[in-house]
Amino acid sequence: MAISKNRIYPRTGDTETVYLKNVITNPNIEIGDYTMYNDFAHNPCDFQKNNVLYHYSVNHDRLVIGKFCSIACGAKFIFTSANHSLKSLSTYPFPIFFEEWDLDVTNITDAWDNKGNIIIGNDVWIGYEAVILSGVTIGDGAIIGTHAVVTKDVPPYTIVGGVPAKPIRKRFDDKTIARLLELKWWDWPEERIKANLEIIQSGRIDELN
Repeated sequence: MAISKNRIYPRTGDTETVYLKNVITNPNIEIGDYTMYNDFAHNPCDFQKNNVLYHYSVNHDRLVIGKFCSIACGAKFIFTSANHSLKSLSTYPFPIFFEEWDLDVTNITDAWDNKGNIIIGNDVWIGYEAVILSGVTIGDGAIIGTHAVVTKDVPPYTIVGGVPAKPIRKRFDDKTIARLLELKWWDWPEERIKANLEIIQSGRIDELN
């Protein structure tokens, strides 16, 4: 069967799993090829509405997810507008209610502390109902455990879990991680990946070609 990264539903008869890139319309969300999302509770095509939260265009912040990522049901990406300003003497978001308090609408973003973009690398596995907060970068090959709340950057090929998420262990030794980051197999042509699938799945990194 021919490889097709442009399909919405990559598995015949499975409408719970989608290639995310093909269901996203928000220009501030960028998804890499073959990254998939599974949702058995809601329509997975509604990912940007149900899973990317408080992502308002006024902030110009972005969600960037690399290639070949696996995102489990209910994972959430929570952006800056969910924050309330901590530098203020009050956490009440007065700037949002600019009409009520006769404030300048151009200062609406003063209601929250801007944490920035969420950047997810390639080949990242995000577990069931994990939460990724604004400003976080997750490195290539990382694994985010079920129900984890990620508040800080995650190094490549590191498994994290808990609330807040903390490192559990590295997936491989430092030499193997460095080699994987050098190879960047996810950027290979599809036919090269296909030719090396058995080696990739068996973990025989020295045989990759």
